Amino acid sequence: VQLVESGGGSVQAGGSLRLSCARSGGVLSQYCMGWFRQGPGQEREEVASVDTDGNHKYADDVLGRFTISRDNAKNTVSLQMNSLKSEDTALYYCVMGDTTDFRYWGQGTQVTVSS
Repeated sequence: VQLVESGGGSVQAGGSLRLSCARSGGVLSQYCMGWFRQGPGQEREEVASVDTDGNHKYADDVLGRFTISRDNAKNTVSLQMNSLKSEDTALYYCVMGDTTDFRYWGQGTQVTVSS
C-alpha cells in the first residue's frame, strides 16, 4: 500500500492550504481515511478522519478550521486547512485503515505556518 501526500508548503498565519492524498495501485473507498500530524518536539496526533459512511471526526483544536473530504471516484482524500496558526506547523501524514486503527501511513508532507 502506498499513500502519496501533496499540497504542503509554507503559509502565513491566517492563510489556507489544501493537502491531498492518493493511493497508488489500489482503491480507498472501502477504508477509513485520516490525517495525523507531528509538530516539532511533539507527539503524533490525529487531526481528522472520515469513515466509509462519510462520518467525520476532528481534533478539538482544528474543529471549524479544517475539513476532511474523500473522493472515491478519484481515489483521493483531502484536508482543507483554513485560518492556519503557527501551532499547526507540523509534518502531516495521510493514513488508511480497515477501522480508525490506521495501519497504513504515507511519508508525510510538511506544513509551515509563519506568524
